[in-house]
Amino acid sequence: LKCASHRCGVAVASAALARAMGFGDSPKEAWVEAKDGQEEFAVLTLPDGREHKIKILKPRIGEELFLDIRDLHAKTGCFTFDPGFTCTASCISAITYIDGPKGICLYRGYPVQDLCAKAEVLECAHLLLTGELPNAEQQVKFEVEIKKHMLVHEKIKSMFQNFTISAHPMAIMVAVVGGLSSIFSELNPADSTHRWLACTRLIAKVPVLACMAYKTSIGQPIMYPKANLSFAENFLYMMFGTPLEEYVVDPVAAKAINAFMILHLDHEQNASTSTVRIAGSSQANPYACIAAGVASLWGPAHGGANEAVIKMLEQIGKAENVAQFVADVKAKKDGVRLMGFGHRVYKNYDPRARVMKALCTEVLDKLGVEDPLLDVAKELERIALGNEYFVARKLYPNVDYYSGIMLRALGIPTSMFTVMFAMSRCVGWVCQWNEMVSEKQMRIGRPRQLYAGTEAREYQAAEKPQDVNPKLVRAGSTHLAPGPGDFTIEQTEREKLADSKNRRSSSFMVDVGGLLPALSLRNRSRPPAGVGGVA
Repeated sequence: LKCASHRCGVAVASAALARAMGFGDSPKEAWVEAKDGQEEFAVLTLPDGREHKIKILKPRIGEELFLDIRDLHAKTGCFTFDPGFTCTASCISAITYIDGPKGICLYRGYPVQDLCAKAEVLECAHLLLTGELPNAEQQVKFEVEIKKHMLVHEKIKSMFQNFTISAHPMAIMVAVVGGLSSIFSELNPADSTHRWLACTRLIAKVPVLACMAYKTSIGQPIMYPKANLSFAENFLYMMFGTPLEEYVVDPVAAKAINAFMILHLDHEQNASTSTVRIAGSSQANPYACIAAGVASLWGPAHGGANEAVIKMLEQIGKAENVAQFVADVKAKKDGVRLMGFGHRVYKNYDPRARVMKALCTEVLDKLGVEDPLLDVAKELERIALGNEYFVARKLYPNVDYYSGIMLRALGIPTSMFTVMFAMSRCVGWVCQWNEMVSEKQMRIGRPRQLYAGTEAREYQAAEKPQDVNPKLVRAGSTHLAPGPGDFTIEQTEREKLADSKNRRSSSFMVDVGGLLPALSLRNRSRPPAGVGGVA
């Protein structure tokens, strides 16, 4: 690739200009403005000697250069290969800016650490949605609108009755958020009013659904939000309140939840945000798109990272064990992984991690909580940041490193960590979805692949044994020898394992023979074989 510059007068429309009209109906495209009035090109020389000029795009801030390869295949017949999209920009966005090498994260131009210290979470939600912080009147109206949408349709509420008491809250969230699309199915993405309604509904309802998922998982009655509480206070009330007595929200906890949500509102084109955009590019219902984002976030490499940090710290146990753990990490010992360090984008200290570390320490001090894992975490950070092995690899603590310890101090169980992430990131998801639709970036996502499979071959019918019943051959049958990956046998083993777990954990079992439920209290002895009971 060779670079060349060509001076020309280029009329450009900035994405920053368009962002204030994020809910307008007029068609618009977002282009990146050439900083110096020049249009620059890179020249790609192909093996056959042909040359292809590739336009260079520059962001409004930052030093990155982007090669516009949208016409590459049409003009050269070539594709690019980039697993994980590590070097690929899929869209133009004006919502969040990240400078990884410098450790900078901006929401619509505002440093995220400043917003955490000074703003309310709904102020930041308004900022991400519209491009500007609300004035006093706009903030009141926005808060009233959000609280109005916090009521959940009774049909959605009834879905929670069908989940088992041991269901993971994220499994519940995927189902019920997707279920919203069955209630709000009339949406027209081309209508700006409909888009605004979908965005505000999701911002309001997802935290309520998150608390409902938690209450369902522990068997407690669902608590509805209160109009006199803030967004963060309502979350704590719905999580920990019960009908037995009035729950008083601790202001320290409310401040921590407010900051946690702001830190996680958006983070550019990560795995779950890209999932939402790709789902939305097919013009799918936005509630279904957000459900897809929830599913993507569930993975331990993404939203489940803070849970993995807690498990790692518990594995270390004590501060004096950190040195040996670090040695095991450097030796690449089996089963030993350093969690909460490093980031795909940040090659410096994650600015959100600095805020989270200070917040974690403040919460534990003011609530009088003593968590031995905090000492382990600080010692691990100290040793790792002073070790050339980790510094050379640019492995610095990320936002997940201290967040789990803070959430534990607030009484939030580990199973809810990723749900907390999802309800916060939902704001960014709807903003990214709306930006994609409103700025006409709706080209359906369709990556290509580098095929490594079998070449074309003819089908030849296999000779069938004469004594095999044409009905489904059950697992364990002697008619056909099971091959590798035999589905029926694998499924049978999974069903046996699941049945075994259910017998240990379920509080209600059914006597299949008599088709009558048999109820008993926990910790009672197991009934005779064939009779339902409690394990």
